[in-house]
Amino acid sequence: MAQEKIVCMRCEDELEAGRYRCRCGALGEVRHDLESMNGEGLLAGFQGRRGARSGVEASGVWRFRELIMPRVKMHQIVTRREGNTRIYRPPALVKYLGLGKLSIKHEGENPTGSFKDRGMTVGVTRAVHEGARAIACASTGNTSASLAAYGAAAGLPAVVFVPAGKIARAKLAQTVAYGAKVVEIDGNFDDAMNMVVKVCRELDMALLNSVNPWRIEGQKSIIFELLDDLDWQVPDWIVFPAGNLGNTSAFGKALRELYELGLLERMPKLVAVQAEGASPFFKFYQERLENPRAELVAEANPETVATAIRIGNPQSWEKAIREINATKGMVLSVTDQEIMEAKLQIDGAGIGCEPASAASIAGIHQLIKRGIIGSKDHAVAILTGHFLKDVESALNWHEQNGASHNRIRVSADFDAIAKALDKGLA
Repeated sequence: MAQEKIVCMRCEDELEAGRYRCRCGALGEVRHDLESMNGEGLLAGFQGRRGARSGVEASGVWRFRELIMPRVKMHQIVTRREGNTRIYRPPALVKYLGLGKLSIKHEGENPTGSFKDRGMTVGVTRAVHEGARAIACASTGNTSASLAAYGAAAGLPAVVFVPAGKIARAKLAQTVAYGAKVVEIDGNFDDAMNMVVKVCRELDMALLNSVNPWRIEGQKSIIFELLDDLDWQVPDWIVFPAGNLGNTSAFGKALRELYELGLLERMPKLVAVQAEGASPFFKFYQERLENPRAELVAEANPETVATAIRIGNPQSWEKAIREINATKGMVLSVTDQEIMEAKLQIDGAGIGCEPASAASIAGIHQLIKRGIIGSKDHAVAILTGHFLKDVESALNWHEQNGASHNRIRVSADFDAIAKALDKGLA
């Protein structure tokens, strides 16, 4: 059976068990023995498990386990049948964008309502495998909800660090309801991240942010499943929101591994989309085009309506730039106005998403207007979180922008209702 190890993504040193950052400062990553694997055999196995209705193979993550955690013991897997999210092709959005082919993969359909479940099933499973006494993370919301749910499923105590007053209440409610201990930090996500790293090191807890490379392995399954959904026909573009850059790292790694295994004839371009008020990676990327030695400079006070990507110091930036370069991709910045206008279109198509997810459609819209995505291109948008993750932002935006035309208040009188409806439907 193939062996995997954790190595530094920069200097290639192998890291000791439980260490995820090298002495040189770079993050570690899981390295699989791809040379020992048969690509066609793997593909047949993946497709053979498709549609499984029971057991770990019913998970949209674990049916790809040879490229995620090959030596996992099946009885240790902590799963909630995550993954298996759908592809949408809404005519209204295709018309809005003026794009010939659009596919939307909605990761908000995962058990706790976000893509984080894909990484968490693997991270928590690894924690169980290594005998962790507790698990912890810093979060803007979705990671905390997922950690709490999977920790409860595994019977492991869970601790989450969140920026006080800067997390959507629905996400906080999930975290509390699933039984995690919530530590609210006076500061932002980056302050919470600094604290959880120290707490995990000093108090012997398993850190389950995306600096943990097993989280990245689980998130790779978004790409594996997407390509399986598309019958392994490679799209031209894959566009997604970018905050801490775990998905950027995971998506590129997945594509490189599939290409090395001979399962892709070409690489799609990855496009990481940041919110303008929290866009350190975009600024770094722009500067790096002129100055290859540029370093990422953290934003001290990131601010955006897209709370899930309100991060000023993304931990996986070094991995992310490698993957953007490997796929000849791009990094974009979109305004909150562009995000919410895109969300209005997604919601209006009957699909819905939280604000951060809409950055993907806003990014596609921008690239079409700039003439970079052509009308005949196939673009995939990844939606990362469910609509109900952040209802306050949607209601507030509708009210502040006069977009609440779907809400009618009348007396309990038939004639008044009929008149209002006749006017509204017209």
